[in-house]
Amino acid sequence: MYDWSYRQTAWFVDDSLSLRVFCRLYDQPAPEYSTLIRWAGALGTETVEALHRRVVHLAREQKVTRGRKLRIDGTVVETTIHYPTDSALLADVGRMIGRVVRRAKAVVGEGAPATLFRDWTRSTKRLARQIGEAARKRSEAGQQVRTTAYRRLLSIMGTVHCQAQEVVERLQASGNAGKRLHTELEALVPLTEQVVQQTVRRLAGEQVPAGDKLVSLVEPHTDILRRNKPQQQTEFGHKLILGEVDGGIISECQVLEGNPPEAPELVGQVDRHREHFGHVPDMVATDRGFYAPGNEAALRARGVKRVAIPEQGKPSPERQTLERSRWFRQGQRFRTGIEGRISVGKRRGWLGRCRDHGQDGFDRWIGWGVLANNLVAIARSEAAQAQKQAA
Repeated sequence: MYDWSYRQTAWFVDDSLSLRVFCRLYDQPAPEYSTLIRWAGALGTETVEALHRRVVHLAREQKVTRGRKLRIDGTVVETTIHYPTDSALLADVGRMIGRVVRRAKAVVGEGAPATLFRDWTRSTKRLARQIGEAARKRSEAGQQVRTTAYRRLLSIMGTVHCQAQEVVERLQASGNAGKRLHTELEALVPLTEQVVQQTVRRLAGEQVPAGDKLVSLVEPHTDILRRNKPQQQTEFGHKLILGEVDGGIISECQVLEGNPPEAPELVGQVDRHREHFGHVPDMVATDRGFYAPGNEAALRARGVKRVAIPEQGKPSPERQTLERSRWFRQGQRFRTGIEGRISVGKRRGWLGRCRDHGQDGFDRWIGWGVLANNLVAIARSEAAQAQKQAA
């Protein structure tokens, strides 16, 4: 609700009497923030999805919503990564592998050569900084410095890759003592190969497709999303499709893989709405990004009475007459409410940058945000009804 971190949550709850009562702590000691992190990681995406379905069912029981209207829109939630340049990713490789190799020395360092555990972090950071400074210079001398630094950095990456492979073999032979380090380093080796390959391809003048690019070693699941927004044309994260019904309840939240078009997801959203409420909505309203030639006919075949989706391009005179009708304009006015919902989610943080790690952590982060939004909507409805009865 307040966009706090786990550390801030533990601090404010421990310090506030009202929050202690709200969290049912009373005079008991508040848990540490590390305990909250461990608890959050113990809940899987299936559990969060089951909680979401239960909250939507409660909203129906409390008559907060009847599910008669459905508005759908898409947005992007970013992962917490730095801007992915090739030099920065190569420096991350040196830093992360160097950190694991230092820790592995205490496990497999006996009898191994000293060069096996050499840390290349400072060298890779220095070369990455040189590349960044040379890239800002438009002169030929600056480009020559950039090319030389890249060659040196890629040479170091070859050494780091061989070093990591040998340490992986030694950790595997060490048994349970180095099992955790072996798992961590084994996951970094293929990511290192991918970063080196895409850097070599780009230096050779090849245009690397977005699907072949790796933009983060910590969050390798991150997608490159080009949406042609004036304030930020390229975003790094995942695309979401949100479905909201009357009453301010988000009934469906779907995380998409890659950067697919939004129109093919429309029919699936209506089908999942029927699973939640037992019937299709009377009205479906979206923006023109969900328009496709067969979508309106597919929704009407499922029983949707009114479909308010503007047509892309220049509409025909018959289409203009339809889009100027009263019910169509009412549907579009209803649709704009989900843009406000997304804006509130961005400000509150649950649609801002995801703080959890991994694909499961991303799904869990969005799920908790949707739960918070729906619970607040139910609480506001109950408070309004109580105030009305008291009046």
